[in-house]
This record gives sequence, structure tokens and C-alpha cells, in this order.
Amino acid sequence: MDTELTVTSPTGDATGRKAPSLPATSAEITNTLTHYYRGELARMTSWRDRIDRTSNWAITVSAALLSVSLSTPSSHHGVLLFGMMLITLLLMIEARRYRFFDVYRSRVRQLERHYFAQILSPQSELNLDWALPIATSLRSPRLLLSHAEAVQRRLRRNYCWMYAILLLAWVLKISTPKLQTADAPQELAHSWSYIADNASLGPLPGLAVIVLVAIFYAVVLYGTFHRGADDGDFVHGEAHV
Repeated sequence: MDTELTVTSPTGDATGRKAPSLPATSAEITNTLTHYYRGELARMTSWRDRIDRTSNWAITVSAALLSVSLSTPSSHHGVLLFGMMLITLLLMIEARRYRFFDVYRSRVRQLERHYFAQILSPQSELNLDWALPIATSLRSPRLLLSHAEAVQRRLRRNYCWMYAILLLAWVLKISTPKLQTADAPQELAHSWSYIADNASLGPLPGLAVIVLVAIFYAVVLYGTFHRGADDGDFVHGEAHV
């Protein structure tokens, strides 16, 4: 039998309208949950695709700038520094997208962990309030991760490797004479002063540029290795990430 609810006004008076019928039998509830799960999975997949696109842009940018910088001696090392800035911008964009993805991921995982897994392999210690977080999120959607936490997750998964490659190429560029001047007889720099001179960027002296790059990569290392209190999905293998 269908369950009908009478809609009331904020003052408590009945409006004469009837709310949509709610599922009353177990079969109707199961059918509703199945369709809801498919909808949430589709939204999660859509945001996952957006995240992958940003990562692909970052990889393409890194490869292109590496090719430009290392292919000719006349190419300035600032191209690689510019690449680091572009990768950082893409990381910020991807972190924002990941925050939205995480909302749908958490709903999907709640259904998988507490409903579908219980159907496949029932356990006695089932949490009877497992649907409450989903209902709360549906009534009042909120982002679950801060922007800094999202940046750290994406940094650990993909971007730390891009930063490492760009840093290696930059160090190679400023320390290898043949990558600085055509037909240079030296294979490697023989003094720190030579490296510092090559690292100069416009009005900034080379030593200042090296210090700024070192500070930037210290922040990258901290974001890569510092781990916060993740939920159960991220303890073993970081599922759905």
C-alpha cells in the first residue's frame, strides 16, 4: 500500500496537497535504493572524469615544457619555473573538483559498505544508523574536505611526481653548460657560482631563486608526506581515489 503524506504549511495548517508516495514495502525500498545508488555512482564518475582531465592537462603541460626547455641550449630555465606555476594552478583546480567528487564518493561508499556488503555477506555488528549521514547530506549538502586536504590527496597521488620531474630538469638545466650555451666544452658545472649565475631570473639573483625554489619544494614535500586523520576508505589502498 502506498504511503501518502499531507503537506502542512509552516503554521501547521494543512494545505490540501499530498506529498509524493513513499516506498512502503521492502521491494519498493530496495528498488529505490538501487536507482539512487546508480544515480550517485553516475555523478561520482562524472566528477572523477573531470579530475582525470585536469591531471591529463598537467601531464601534457609538463611534457611540453620539458621538451621546450631541454631541447635547445637557448631555452631559458625560467620555462621550467613557469611550468611549476602552471602545475600548481592545475593542482588548485583539481583539488576543488576533488572536494565535490568526495561528497558523492562518501555517499556511494556508505551504500556499498553498509547495504550492499551486508546483502552479500551479513554481519552481526551492522550499524543501524548507517543511512543517517546520507540523509543529512541530501538534506543539507556540504563539502567534507577542506581545500588543503584535497590538495594533499591529489599531491600524493599524481602531482608530487610531476613536481619531482620538473625539479630534476631545472637542476639539470642550470648545472649543465651544454644546456646553457651551444657548443660548450664542459659537461657539468665546476663551481657553485656558475650554478647561481645560471639560476638568475630577471632582476632576481640566482641565489634568491634557488632559495625560493627550495622553500616551495619544502612545502611540496610536507604536503606529500604529511597525512591527516583519514576515514576507513583511505587506510588500505585509498579506494575510489
